[in-house]
Amino acid sequence: MNDNGCIHLNNFKAAKGTHPYKIVHAFFVSCTSYEARKYKATSCLCFTCGKPGPRMHSCLHCIFFGCYAGHIQDHSKTKKHFLYVDLSFGNIFCAQCQDYIYDRELTDIAVTHRLKEAKSLGLYVPYTPWLPNNNEAMALRRLRKRRLISPHTTIGLRGLQNLGSTCFMNCIVQALIHTPLLRDYFLAEKHKCKAQSSGKCLVCEVSKLFQEFYSGAKTPLTLHRLLHLIWTHARHLAGYEQQDAHEFFIATLDVLHRHCMNGVEDIEKKENGRCNCIIDQIFTGGLQSDVVCTSCSGVSTTIDPFWDISLDVAGPGSLQACLERFTRAEHLGSAAKIKCSNCRAYRESTKQLTLETLPIVASFHLKRFEHSSQIDRKISAFISFPAELDMTPFMSSHRRAVDMGGADNNNAPQGIFEDNRYSLFAVVNHLGSLDAGHYTAYVRQMKGSWFKCDDHMITRASLREVLDSEGYLLFYHKTVLEYECDVS
Repeated sequence: MNDNGCIHLNNFKAAKGTHPYKIVHAFFVSCTSYEARKYKATSCLCFTCGKPGPRMHSCLHCIFFGCYAGHIQDHSKTKKHFLYVDLSFGNIFCAQCQDYIYDRELTDIAVTHRLKEAKSLGLYVPYTPWLPNNNEAMALRRLRKRRLISPHTTIGLRGLQNLGSTCFMNCIVQALIHTPLLRDYFLAEKHKCKAQSSGKCLVCEVSKLFQEFYSGAKTPLTLHRLLHLIWTHARHLAGYEQQDAHEFFIATLDVLHRHCMNGVEDIEKKENGRCNCIIDQIFTGGLQSDVVCTSCSGVSTTIDPFWDISLDVAGPGSLQACLERFTRAEHLGSAAKIKCSNCRAYRESTKQLTLETLPIVASFHLKRFEHSSQIDRKISAFISFPAELDMTPFMSSHRRAVDMGGADNNNAPQGIFEDNRYSLFAVVNHLGSLDAGHYTAYVRQMKGSWFKCDDHMITRASLREVLDSEGYLLFYHKTVLEYECDVS
């Protein structure tokens, strides 16, 4: 395929524009409506042999369908029409150049039609590869060494100086830096700050931090500006004493979320009213709570957003076992009666938590620090966690399917297959006691490549070493991403 187009296509567009291509692509390639699909199924036959292929093409100059194997060439000779649309992929074939021709304007039209096709079929948006524009192509030609990341590269790996018991911050920063979609967002410079002073915007500071991590430099970074911004906007964390890494993680997400919403970026609300900032797109899920009256079996359901899931650690076990306990129905007892809207009286009930929607990044907090009136202690019981995790058993849709006597594909809507598999990419550990402890982190730089981050020290680690660690915060990234249609 020619990447530079051809004079014949350019002359055709100058004379007739892109409308002929739009019509052919909408009706016979993407089929953006039921009528188009029906018309293609009944009318898209070769005008010469009457067959549906192979490799059916449509003439751009007139109404003619022909097979690639000779029939469109015959049409070119008799009618002097040289441009054709491949009805399988939407590519333009020039009979004079004897090549497929690339054109950016026509490619954009095809992408729009594919989105409409997916929406009309009730499917997720199909994957389309990234196509560089002229400026990006020129940059790639100048920086040839940056095209491919070698297996032994250290790009994206930098140590962080401890500013005085700030290992909790360093670990959370390492986890965020190695969150794939967050990395892609900031390295693509998607953040457009509209604040009066970018020096007060945490999103701007994080954007600069990503640039520093992926600049190729290896010297440790000092995060005094980031720490100051967090202190300014989350004053309960101010001070140089040791802080809880989980609390810092939630506070950081909260400040980033607020800075995205407070006029820093244009925020569009989805139909369900959920914020569409990059933080909520990646980290927000929906936690469903079903309270069932034991007298009339009436159900009261609420769905609340969450950024992470905190799990009790009762003793040695596994992450899956902790999740099973978290989603198990619990009898609330006589001391916690609720007013049933059906019975119109206070009744005993059961409560069950399940996951209505899953975030792209699932963050798990193992509650190892126990604080009570009698004692404060750390629970160091070993909790095993997998490199690959399937969240299907903990979904609300799966529980509904089980209740109805089946659990195929977690009862997903018809025509949509939901893949709830996750892959581990970061682990934060707490070493030592409750009073005298230290945080370290393991991060996955790329598939199969793990590193231990201990403040300014970065060392290579094995997956076995990661899975054998104690685990305090666990970060999983969804293996397969579904894209929602948003085409009117």
